[in-house]
Amino acid sequence: MITVYILVIFVLFFFVITNLPVFGRLPKGARLNSIRSLANYRDRALQNLSITPMQPEGVSFFKVLSVFLFHKEPNKVPLKPLPFVKPDLNTDAKSNAPEIIWFGHSSYLIKVDGKRILVDPVFSKTPSPFSFIGSKNFKGTDFVKADDFLNIDVLLITHDHYDHLDYQSIIKIAPQAKTIVASIGVGSHLEKWGISSNKINELCWNQSLNVFDKLNFTAVPSRHFTGRKFKRNQTLWSAFVLKTENHKLFLGGDSGYDTHFSEIGKEYGPFDIALLECGQYNELWPYIHMFPEETVQAAIDLNAKILMPIHWGKFSLALHPWDEPIKRVTLAAEKKDVEIITPKLGETVILNQDFPTNKWWLD
Repeated sequence: MITVYILVIFVLFFFVITNLPVFGRLPKGARLNSIRSLANYRDRALQNLSITPMQPEGVSFFKVLSVFLFHKEPNKVPLKPLPFVKPDLNTDAKSNAPEIIWFGHSSYLIKVDGKRILVDPVFSKTPSPFSFIGSKNFKGTDFVKADDFLNIDVLLITHDHYDHLDYQSIIKIAPQAKTIVASIGVGSHLEKWGISSNKINELCWNQSLNVFDKLNFTAVPSRHFTGRKFKRNQTLWSAFVLKTENHKLFLGGDSGYDTHFSEIGKEYGPFDIALLECGQYNELWPYIHMFPEETVQAAIDLNAKILMPIHWGKFSLALHPWDEPIKRVTLAAEKKDVEIITPKLGETVILNQDFPTNKWWLD
């Protein structure tokens, strides 16, 4: 009986923990029916355009786990706090061109046409369901808090992973946001967290939405996956094309390299700038994240005038040194004659006017 009691207590504890709000909620009802009707929904899950295994052939999940547990890579975190510029968050752009402020990893603010667009805000110390689990943010990267963002016009969520959809940040920012644009299925998490469904707009691939009669968002394919608990690929993962009155921006979510970049470039390009992931890669998962050299090629495929690498500079979620992504991507861009900008955290980039290229990570 003692064994039975212990088992019952364990099951109850597991049930309570896994149903905490931070894990969100899987789509159901009309939302689930919409997802199931998508062309890339098969075998009870959403699929990438190309076959995309989590690991290459011959590599098991347990091998990946053992590497994470026992492989010690030097220089995974900076030895000193990263430099930053204290940004102006709650005023409009000071020029007619889009302004971009990067906060580390994949969180950034775009000011354009009198509107402010906040992308994938993650301002918790760890990109995980609990603060005591996972890699902590680098020193110097907590110069901005979720409470600092007031009345954001558009909150954009590319997908539901913890390093892009942060519960603690969302519950502070989303209630004040005027509208939310997200990949289809993400709204289920948001509604679970008390966000009004009236402000949530979910897009599937190649579906567009006009916002404020000034901004046009189109969700486009990426090569990745989703899931906050155990069941993967029940919500969609996307990049977004942002078209303003005078500019076109590619807002890349997480993605491995594939032919979809050239297809997007042909259909929606050219782009004034492409913000593309560069970091958290490894040979053990080569299909779901890009290596830095592939990031440069993706910018070329997209026909982007400028490349801005993101998804680095705040968390160590892979095994490489913290500054390896930016060193490799700048070298690859130089070899292929791709214009690249590398702003400090919090520094304002004014498109077509300000091109920060200082190698601040070497200081």
